Amino acid sequence: MSKILSVVVPCYNEEEAIPYFYQAMEEIQTKIEYTFEYIFVNDGSSDNTLAVLRELYQKNPESVRFLSFSRNFGKEAGIYAGLQEATGELVTIMDVDLQDPPELLIEMITLIEQKEYDCIGSRRISRVGEPPIRSLFAKLFYNLQNKISDTHMVDGARDYRLMTRQMTDAVLQMSEYNRFSKGLFEWVGFKTHYLEFENVERQHGQTSWSFWSLFKYSIDGIINFSAMPLRIATVFGSIFSVLSFIGILFIVFRALVNGIDTPGWASTACIILFIGGIQLLALGVIGEYIGKIFLETKNRPLYIIKEKNPAAK
Repeated sequence: MSKILSVVVPCYNEEEAIPYFYQAMEEIQTKIEYTFEYIFVNDGSSDNTLAVLRELYQKNPESVRFLSFSRNFGKEAGIYAGLQEATGELVTIMDVDLQDPPELLIEMITLIEQKEYDCIGSRRISRVGEPPIRSLFAKLFYNLQNKISDTHMVDGARDYRLMTRQMTDAVLQMSEYNRFSKGLFEWVGFKTHYLEFENVERQHGQTSWSFWSLFKYSIDGIINFSAMPLRIATVFGSIFSVLSFIGILFIVFRALVNGIDTPGWASTACIILFIGGIQLLALGVIGEYIGKIFLETKNRPLYIIKEKNPAAK
């Protein structure tokens, strides 16, 4: 009996890309000793993604499985749901747009079997085809994240990786509501090796990731894996408290010794506005953390399944 490799594929409005992805993966399967177990997760798509998945399941019910959420819960929920359904000895997470090269799986399997790695990840060494502003902010994010967090994240790392059953189970133990998988994969530890590849542009369909959604996602990553923003707010508060106290002493000293009133209403107003802005920024940072705590304490499910193929457990 051949070994099973679970392929977790989150999908959001990917009706055009799914057939091409499936065809490419079937070609890869002929070159390895594993049988693919496809787990497509329809993340509340508004196009015909679900219909395409139903059709694909009808053609190959033995290896294709799908889940369909009641609404869009986000890619993180899709990844977690797929991992929960995976039963293979090895598990991989892939984007359906073929920006994660399927041919890398062959080398991933070889490395994970011969060199006793727990995980083979992938990272892009170039961002050709991406808007320059997005590439710039991505580099800034990784540089900042690695400076303020104990969890090191590899620049250019993708969710695309091959994991052993043991590591997959470890990731599943992290059932938190606010998820940032790139950080979770690093936090659980295990021996990981990264394969490098040139950026591959999407060939079919349109990406659902806007600059703003990626920016919010990066903020989630920082907040989920570092308390440094809270410490920065504390440092700013301490510095301005000391400076204001020194300023008060200086003004009182001048008034007592020289009898000079301190002019400058405009500068005073600017200082007050500046410090007020710092205070609001600090409150905003604190509010982000409190908001995360609020969502965690609700203990809501990460996702709700509306439809599941009959063969799924």
